[in-house]
Amino acid sequence: MRIEVICTGDEVLTGKIVNTNFNHITQRLEDVGLSVVWETTVGDDRGNLLMAFQQAGQRADAVIVNGGLGPTVDDLSQEIAAQAAGAELALNESWLQTMEEFFRLRSRVMPPNNRKQAMLPATAEVLDNPIGTACGFAVTIGKARFYFTPGVPRELRRMLDEQIIPRLLAKSGLQTAIFLKRFHSYGLGESHVDTMLDGLEAMVQDGSLKLGFRAHYPQLETKLTVRGKDMTDIRAKLAPVEAEVRKRLGNFILAEDDQTLERVLLDALAASQSSLTLVETFTSGQMVGRLLHQPGAAALIRQGIVALDHQQLCTAVGLAPNALAAGITREGAEAIARAARQHTGATHALAVLIDLDQGSDRIDFGGTICLAIATASEVVSRRSRLVGGRDWVRLGAAELGLDCLRRYLHGLPVVERIDFEKVEMQTVSEPARPAK
Repeated sequence: MRIEVICTGDEVLTGKIVNTNFNHITQRLEDVGLSVVWETTVGDDRGNLLMAFQQAGQRADAVIVNGGLGPTVDDLSQEIAAQAAGAELALNESWLQTMEEFFRLRSRVMPPNNRKQAMLPATAEVLDNPIGTACGFAVTIGKARFYFTPGVPRELRRMLDEQIIPRLLAKSGLQTAIFLKRFHSYGLGESHVDTMLDGLEAMVQDGSLKLGFRAHYPQLETKLTVRGKDMTDIRAKLAPVEAEVRKRLGNFILAEDDQTLERVLLDALAASQSSLTLVETFTSGQMVGRLLHQPGAAALIRQGIVALDHQQLCTAVGLAPNALAAGITREGAEAIARAARQHTGATHALAVLIDLDQGSDRIDFGGTICLAIATASEVVSRRSRLVGGRDWVRLGAAELGLDCLRRYLHGLPVVERIDFEKVEMQTVSEPARPAK
């Protein structure tokens, strides 16, 4: 089935906003085995919109139109859709009542111009929007079925999953029982994982398994899309494949499905009745920022220390101001982590210290990361070098620190070579620790 996506709006066409909706639409369709063949971006112009709808109606089987369903004068999708479909605009009384109730429940009076959002092509099928006032609708233009969606991202995403994808799957003739399994990893590049999982799709002999990836540094998402007669059939196909992925990617898998690294860490701390102090330099407080807003984090995070220089860092953990006079070293990170744990009374302390290269004109510009994890009984540390721009090093260092903590809390080796490291990697031997 040939699918086209049309994104509308002057702000999208001129680049004043980043069109994340298109990325989400295409990724979700890929997840269920559907592919977009064309993408069109068109501004808020009646003639250009009409031309875009008519052209798409001749070459595509299904078209998703995003945007232009609002209450203002520059929202033109309903009007032009009716014109392209050869239908009259008509007031949809049912949706008007839905909008009025939407405002009533919020103790607000519906502005008169919102009535425009209930004006739909007379032949349209309404697509429900339970979290907004812009209903979606479906209408046939030419030989294609058009699905009109709101531009608000959270409204689009819900409508896409609940209303549009099931219709597209039914239209395509594909099996509609489908499941997406996701593995999140850190430390392995996309091409490396692709090689490691070679032959995986062949494990399901009827061809109903699709392997895919979504790289968003510093993490990689590995996706398994499985089709079947029903969920029992899907689970039977998926079980041995899941086990194989876990076997091949091993310790690099940091979370699955809707889990996040942050949640995995906090759950591990809570399960062992532990607490954590974080010490970080150059990361702009990314590590504590990622953890602290999570539910229950306030009871587990003892303190977050974000230091701008060595002297400030030493003072914050109760060490002599010149304790890091020799610069950022593995031994220095161990001393900071040990002092931070004792100073704050936490059961665990993670220190991530970064020595950024001077001069961005160097080919190997990057930074050296020394990190340490301290408990009452031991200190484990590692040294790593990441190459890239400042933001790349900052993101990588924060992820490396949190991932090493995950490994430690789960009894896994903290030191394991990752694809993003450069030159030599200096480490220390870790004491043997039983899995927790």
